[in-house]
Amino acid sequence: MSNRFLLAGLTIAVCGCGAASSDPSSVAAPASAASAPAHPAAAKVADWPMFGRVPSRTSATGSIGISAAQAPSLRRRKVSLPGTVDSAPIFLHAVEAGGQRRDLFLMTTSYGRTLAVDAAGGQIVWTFTPPGYASWAGTYRIMNATPVARGAYVYAGSPDGRVHKISIATGREAGGRWPVTISKLPTREKVTPSFGLMHGRIVVGTGGYVGDQPPYQGHIVTIDPGSGRIVGVTNSLCANRHAIIDPSSCGSSDSAFWSRSGAVELPDGTLLFATGNANFNGRTDFGDSVIRVSGDARRLLGSWTPSNQAQLNASDTDLGSTGPVLIGGGSILQSGKDAKLHVIAVSALHRRGTVGHERQVLPAPGGQGMFTAPAVWHAGSRTYVFATTGGGTAAYTQSGGRLHQVWSHSTGGTSPIVAGGLLYVYDPAGALDVYAPRSGRLLAHLPAGAGHWNSPAPGNGVIALPEGSANDHSGTGTLNLYSVG
Repeated sequence: MSNRFLLAGLTIAVCGCGAASSDPSSVAAPASAASAPAHPAAAKVADWPMFGRVPSRTSATGSIGISAAQAPSLRRRKVSLPGTVDSAPIFLHAVEAGGQRRDLFLMTTSYGRTLAVDAAGGQIVWTFTPPGYASWAGTYRIMNATPVARGAYVYAGSPDGRVHKISIATGREAGGRWPVTISKLPTREKVTPSFGLMHGRIVVGTGGYVGDQPPYQGHIVTIDPGSGRIVGVTNSLCANRHAIIDPSSCGSSDSAFWSRSGAVELPDGTLLFATGNANFNGRTDFGDSVIRVSGDARRLLGSWTPSNQAQLNASDTDLGSTGPVLIGGGSILQSGKDAKLHVIAVSALHRRGTVGHERQVLPAPGGQGMFTAPAVWHAGSRTYVFATTGGGTAAYTQSGGRLHQVWSHSTGGTSPIVAGGLLYVYDPAGALDVYAPRSGRLLAHLPAGAGHWNSPAPGNGVIALPEGSANDHSGTGTLNLYSVG
């Protein structure tokens, strides 16, 4: 096995990032305990073990030791990475890695390297490089999947269509059935939706590469995290075949599963995922649809499709450019490239082939298509939903299964998060913005480099934000760490 295991300290840049901050790259210091951010000793910080933190993908958590008053003076550190992380990190608190106990950010680069970064000092603790890396690095075969952690392992993908089980302590891959193959044609099927842990199973999926080169079918796969056994599969096309299939053996192609959030778990344990363009017939083909499957992905239980599906398909206006969001009140939210927020009754997904009949349709923020995952925040008796596009950011409250806009503005962003009562939004033009979530008041405008689909993740007194675009095909990248003190 050609995995590379690295223990390395880096030189990182440190700066003050408030309104009067200096050039963030102007001061260099070695990564050390002296330069580590101060963490409030009394703060009890929750893990962020997958994209969105929990199986319902709310992207919200409690206190992380950063207050509204501290936000403008967060200090930025830049960590050099051996690849671009065009997704989001995950966070684990006080775990064994590299021979000591530490807070850890874990992330996967666009060419499949998985990294463990010390959240306090910024050192790369280890790097896992999948076998075959050199054969696809620098090519079109990129990926955007955020990994998921369970117990002593992190589960991550690579562009050869495989899922790896990597020791958090050492960065080495488990044996047995690992790695697990989830595509028979990885040159056409892209590992792009974020990984999840639902009902004790690893949940993964595939989409397609830029240009939609057939043949491929978006599909969802559940894997036993211990043995590596594939538990179940649902294909969005040829959906009557519950197995990983040779894409050329299906008469229909495309229908990528490619949203940032990946699969989302409903309270009853079933799973939802959204698909991109392709044929729709409500029986075997489910292009531009929200699909509900059993928790093991062995049975397709229901679906919802917009009434203009044929038009969406003809114009390459994927519904599945974003995933479904559980907003409460018996409703889900589904947007897409069509720049609309579709509010749908969960009951509509109890049968196959439901078309139209939304509870509500609203314009997406900024009137643009959505490529992001909204965040849901339960604050007392109110539920807030925060949605972003390239053209705007907006907040809504949910009442009676319907959304009511609270505020909006024209600054866009990637997938937002709520941490410690603050809303964090990465503007890929080059900033991390911090808002008061109830009012939309800007609390801090922190410097960052340009990016694509990257989004932040919270740790213990620190926010991690990668930057850069996988479409640049770079073998290097940057991780920003914003911390108190």
